[in-house]
Amino acid sequence: MSHSALTPGITSGRLSDDDLARNFSDLHPPLDPHEALVAADRCYFCHDAPCITACPTDIDIPLFIRQIGTGTPEAAARTILSQNILGGMCARVCPTETLCEQACVREAAEGKPVLIGQLQRYATDTLQAAGTHPFARAPETGKSVAVVGAGPAGLACAHRLAMHGHAVTLYDARPKPGGLNEYGIAAYKTVDGFAEREVDWLLQIGGITLENGKVLGPDLSLDTLRGQFDAVFLGIGLGGVNALGLDGEDKTGVLDAVDFISDLRQASDLRALEVGRDVVVIGGGMTAIDAAVQAKLLGALNVTLVYRRGRDRMNASVFEQDLAASKGVRIITNATPRALHGNGTVREIEFEYTDDALTPTGETVRIPADQVFKAIGQALAGDALPDLDGRKIAVTGAGRTTVAGVWAGGDCAAGGDDLTVTAVAEGRDAAEDIHATLSA
Repeated sequence: MSHSALTPGITSGRLSDDDLARNFSDLHPPLDPHEALVAADRCYFCHDAPCITACPTDIDIPLFIRQIGTGTPEAAARTILSQNILGGMCARVCPTETLCEQACVREAAEGKPVLIGQLQRYATDTLQAAGTHPFARAPETGKSVAVVGAGPAGLACAHRLAMHGHAVTLYDARPKPGGLNEYGIAAYKTVDGFAEREVDWLLQIGGITLENGKVLGPDLSLDTLRGQFDAVFLGIGLGGVNALGLDGEDKTGVLDAVDFISDLRQASDLRALEVGRDVVVIGGGMTAIDAAVQAKLLGALNVTLVYRRGRDRMNASVFEQDLAASKGVRIITNATPRALHGNGTVREIEFEYTDDALTPTGETVRIPADQVFKAIGQALAGDALPDLDGRKIAVTGAGRTTVAGVWAGGDCAAGGDDLTVTAVAEGRDAAEDIHATLSA
């Protein structure tokens, strides 16, 4: 639906094609072979490498960097992918600055870590460009597993199960597989359709049947799946979006940040996307940053990100916060939304300043807004699910739910930290547990 007639501040075509191409180019251009060798040469190849401990998928980082340094990047890629089959995407979106690179001995000594994320991308890109798949299926076991959700957890689970020789049917609600990798990450982090190409490459293992447009509940019953398959893995993510809980939340111009990012990622023409003149994003995580930065890159004049706690409590890393600031996003902290003003269409949003304990101070501020993006977290959607732990599916061990024969992992499962790399680890580990159970 076009808002332009209703909301003069929201329009498309704010920037030229050249400006948009420049704004949405690769955030970290790939290393060339010489740069990769120079970067690899800085690694100390620590014996008790702290970077491995810091990696949620336990990649042997010194080994893969040594393999790059000896001119065998495809061997390095196999080292990475054996632990993290989505190593290419994780090299692009993982907050390495708070994980492996923060733990790097060079970071502690010099403040300049080894470029682990970019070296990982160099290795995995080299392998994918060669068109090879480094893993082969085991003989078919005759067992079948349903994997619901083709996001990072589901893809990692499906690939590992297929490697072990099980027949996997992978269901997903969306038209394309990939989950948040395809629909939920800033376009400048994953250019040239990389998410889609990575899934196509992953499926080369064989033994995985993909069924899109299938939603747990309306299209798929958990009980029916349990009857049809030997095991079920739920990697359904978080389909619901938390509400602000304010009057007027249904005003024109008030949108979910995840929908904005999804529309942008699937757009064939960025000039056709509508963006406001004055954009306000509410939230402090990666989705909030990605929405705010991309609104600015589309040509919004004023973009303000507002978070209810202090900067040190934001889920987005300092690198991401600095990136937003460098693109002209104003960040306001310790402010909670109180009211949306405007006659049918949002015109201003009112915030009240709070202290670190979220206690109101009584001081308020009104920020002009013709577009407001909510990025205050997502919620589990669906009924007839296994027992919950709080607001997510309860799991023990490697993703076992309270229902026999059903595992879960990724953002829909309790625990975890909403990172792609953690979802991959949970999907992989659940697959190993499923395999052990089916082999017993």
